[in-house]
This record gives sequence, C-alpha cells and structure tokens, in this order.
Amino acid sequence: MDKLTLQKKAVEVRKNILTGVYSAQAGHPGGSLSAADILTYLYFEELNTSPESTQDPDRDRFVLSKGHAAPGLYATLAVRGYFPPEEVKTLRKLGSRLQGHPSIQYLPGVDMSTGSLGQGYSAAVGMALSAKLDQKDYRTYVLLGDGEIEEGQVWEASMFAGFHKLDNLCVIVDNNNLQIDGPIDTVCSPYPIDRKFAAFNFHVINIDGNDFDQIETAFEEAKTVKGMPTAIIAHTVKGKGVSFMENKAAWHGTAPNAEQYEQAMAELTKAGEALCQM
Repeated sequence: MDKLTLQKKAVEVRKNILTGVYSAQAGHPGGSLSAADILTYLYFEELNTSPESTQDPDRDRFVLSKGHAAPGLYATLAVRGYFPPEEVKTLRKLGSRLQGHPSIQYLPGVDMSTGSLGQGYSAAVGMALSAKLDQKDYRTYVLLGDGEIEEGQVWEASMFAGFHKLDNLCVIVDNNNLQIDGPIDTVCSPYPIDRKFAAFNFHVINIDGNDFDQIETAFEEAKTVKGMPTAIIAHTVKGKGVSFMENKAAWHGTAPNAEQYEQAMAELTKAGEALCQM
C-alpha cells in the first residue's frame, strides 16, 4: 500500500478514535492519536493477520501493552474491517465488545487483554518465546507507552527477551514525551530510552513515529535482525492530527465536548480532503 493511501487510512483511524471517545465521554485520545500512524501501518502493511485469520495459529501477534490506548486499536480494527465502524460509538458502553481496555474475551483481533501497565509486554515476550519453542515463523509486535516503561516489569521482560535472543520480537515505544501527570522527563525520566534497550541486547532504531516512510524503513530493518529483539523508539506527537490536542498532557485521558469534537472532526476532514487532491 502506498504512502498516500496509508495517510488516508490514518485520517479515518483518527476520526474513529475521536468518535469513540466523544460517544463514551471517557477514554484516552492523546496517546491513541500519537500511535495512529504506527497502528495503521501495522494493520494495513506489516502484520501477517487479517479479519479472516484471527484464530490462525501462524498469524503474527500484536499486543497493545499501553492498554488505555484502546480507542486507537479499536479505531484501526474498524477501518481494517474487523467489525463495523459504527460500533466505535459503543466504546465503554454497558455490554459493548469495546471495553475501556482491550479484552481478548470479547473482540476478535485482540491477542491479549491489557491495561495494567507492563503486563502486556511480558505476555508478548511469552508469545515470541512460544514461537521459538514451536519452531514457528510468526512474529510478535508490542506497543509500549513511554510513561509505561517507568514500570519495572518492562525491564524484567526486556532482560528476558534480550537474553533469549528473541529476534522474532519487535517492541515499539510510543515516545510522545507526555504521560497523565505531564512530561515524562519531569515525572520520572526513562531517558535515554534507546541506550537502555541497547543495554538489554536489543537492536535499536530511532524514528519519527508519525512519518510513514520512516515507519516502513524501521519495520523492514527489524525483519533483517538476527540474534536479538528489536526496539523501535517512535518519536511522536501526543494528540497528533488535532491542533488543540497536540503536545497537551491534559488530553491524555479527557474526552472532547461537542464543540471540541466538531472542531477536531472538521480539521481531520479537511486533512483527508487535502490528501484526496494529491
């Protein structure tokens, strides 16, 4: 899929994120929007999986370890055809399949229930190890938040993955530099993130995580790495795509009101129209 088409898909993903969070009047738009380009690339280009292969034992696995960014995952699955896009409006509603955090129990396409920070990553490491033990070729991808990596469990999992040379594991850190309490470098700095992963025997790639060319190059490089897992440090913009949300920690877990929702959707519609004219 060409870059322009991916950009158009990402706009639709961002619209779905906002629609879900607005309908629920709850959820986490900031970190969902920052990761939208990565999620779009994963599901439309990178992952060997599809709506028809959710039970295929040889499919690639994806774990959203920063489970609070569930609106981003759901939005992407909807655009990819895992369920009708209208269902995003049921986010966090009683009886909905779209829980506040992803649940493997309810929704096809979710490979792991997540929410407690750090635990999804440990599960992903287990999936990668399982593939090695079973001599399977599928790859495991896991998306972490940069605030999430303040959790000690993240580094236990990294030590294990590096020691066992899990070169079928690709870790992506959504490094938007903001968590719920503010900038990560003032709350509890995990920097330098790249050097920390390198110390645990990871191949490390730094990219602009909102640039599809760089995203593509990073994932292609990761597939060539042997003898160690890969960590892609994706430098992103919190709230990417919505002017008044960008780089604002307040939008970590705040839903827009009606006026803000209309403004955000208008901005994204304009961005989509501009792409259609290219």
